[in-house]
Amino acid sequence: MTTLLRFADPMYLLLLLLVPALAYWYVTRGRQVGALRYSSIAPIKRADRRRRGRFRHALFGLRIVALTAFIVAFARPQTGVTAENVTTQGIDIVLALDLSSSMLAEDLQPNRIEAAKQVAADFVSGRRNDRIGLVVFAGDAFTQAPLTLDYDVVTTLLGELEVGIIEDGTAIGMGLATAVKRLQGSDADSKVIILVTDGRNNRGEIDPVTAAQLALALDVRIYAIGAGTQGVARVPVDDPLFGRRYAQMEVDIDEPTLQETASLTGGRYFRATDRESLQQIYEEIDALETTEIEVEQFTRYGELFHLPLLFGLGVLLLEVGLGRTLLRKIP
Repeated sequence: MTTLLRFADPMYLLLLLLVPALAYWYVTRGRQVGALRYSSIAPIKRADRRRRGRFRHALFGLRIVALTAFIVAFARPQTGVTAENVTTQGIDIVLALDLSSSMLAEDLQPNRIEAAKQVAADFVSGRRNDRIGLVVFAGDAFTQAPLTLDYDVVTTLLGELEVGIIEDGTAIGMGLATAVKRLQGSDADSKVIILVTDGRNNRGEIDPVTAAQLALALDVRIYAIGAGTQGVARVPVDDPLFGRRYAQMEVDIDEPTLQETASLTGGRYFRATDRESLQQIYEEIDALETTEIEVEQFTRYGELFHLPLLFGLGVLLLEVGLGRTLLRKIP
């Protein structure tokens, strides 16, 4: 928001050229006054030194100030406030997050699920006009948050997610189908699913490609992220006899299916081998999914002419009052 100052009738400001002309006239001719005969001028000289000698030009100065104020008032000064109306159509985004036990693997620090939660929370916090929804899946799929602009709720729910709250398994197709259902009634120009998983589909009645075909029918793009390093990763295992121990598990991400799922809808597949690459992927998705912003600038102006007008009237009244009293001169 910007504050502006302008004159509605600036041509009146040309009258300010009269001010130096009047000053010149006063200096060259204004001091020629009438004369009268008087027997003794000593009292008049004393009066002049006391009242007019020091302030003899004050009345003319006040008159000039009043004239300047009137000219400025005629030019109609105005103050304006400039603001913008920003109109944008947000994106509807559903995060589909894998909560299977393999997401506890520690190849992403501190582990896959915590890295996915934290990076997703940062992504959600950076939204402005986009509605965000949250779907989680393992052996089955559930909606944690419908599409909403309340980003604090989504980030809070992300922070509360834990592996084990859903029966174990990897129902990628069911997770995608649930996310698509959340976008079914959306009228946004852009509808997006961001899928994060570390495995291959092994549960559920719907496979990922079929879910992608449903997404395509509703004009929903899928960005799939495979989370996991290459080779093997250390995974905690709860042993009923020896307690928690760690095992080396083969990283098994069904990249061909994820690539087909994403490309079928016009999206892309990404591989995140560490937390930094996962964060870069979210930033790249953010850059890919942009909407046009329409900016309308407008300015409201308010009149200020009354301020110099009142000031000029006050100075003029002061000049008249002083001319009739303290600075009164003899004809």
